[in-house]
Amino acid sequence: MASLQESHLIREDIYQTIETLVPHDSLEQMHIEKALCWIRSGVGIFRIAKPATPDMHLVSYFMLVDPERGKVLLCDHKKAGLWLPTGGHVEPGEHPRQTVEREVQEELGVVAQFLMESPLFITVTKTTGNVAIHTDVTLWYVLKGSCNEELIFDSEEFHAIRWFESQEIPFEKSDPYMKRFIAKLLPQVSSG
Repeated sequence: MASLQESHLIREDIYQTIETLVPHDSLEQMHIEKALCWIRSGVGIFRIAKPATPDMHLVSYFMLVDPERGKVLLCDHKKAGLWLPTGGHVEPGEHPRQTVEREVQEELGVVAQFLMESPLFITVTKTTGNVAIHTDVTLWYVLKGSCNEELIFDSEEFHAIRWFESQEIPFEKSDPYMKRFIAKLLPQVSSG
């Protein structure tokens, strides 16, 4: 658990990380502004009790990308009933990057290899599915992966995992912002 001073520094760093995001479109700009206002308000930003306390809290998604094959990894998430990137709730006093490092080990059994140091995307989403309704402020990170790498997924959390080409992604059964994320991701990966 981080000290009060460390927690304040982490909160400041999260604020600056969000502030420096280049929005993909006007909706992402609105989400950036909403997240910054939320952090500035001083309310709790970390989930402190399951399933949804406080009812608005930080989440880190991380998309494994195989840049050579142009594929992304999605997981058939049991609780949400959707094909989602891997990820999880940011623990109190934890930086969202640390969440990615912890969760990728827990959920896929691999070490995080960031393609980009900062998150690529942010969303503010009211949840659906078999979970207590709440709002996730989600930072979307991009990790390097390989279709050939053996991944041992968390069968308690996921029915299955699968690599998709962008045109194969089941957008109708995924995060409501997945199509926009992929649109922002593709030029970054092909130019990188």
